[in-house]
Amino acid sequence: MSPNNKPDSAGPDHQKDSIVVHIDHKPYHAQKTPMTGSELRVLADPDIGPDRDLFLVVPGPGDDDLVENGEQVDLKNGMHFYSAPTTINPGAR
Repeated sequence: MSPNNKPDSAGPDHQKDSIVVHIDHKPYHAQKTPMTGSELRVLADPDIGPDRDLFLVVPGPGDDDLVENGEQVDLKNGMHFYSAPTTINPGAR
């Protein structure tokens, strides 16, 4: 386990039979599929808080998909996700 009590996603036991996904440019080993948006948020290190949205990168033109907390995502090796502020307030200090 890592110091923050999360499984070490890079350890050899977690690489076997796992699905590698990328969240905010970091690889993580998911131990099951599907996973909910909430489960993906805590898979990331640090956790993705409620002040950020989670998106699935959709290849090609068009918008990426917003992943809701209760939404189930069928994971495949190499999927990319990213987080972004829920509210963007240009000019805020």
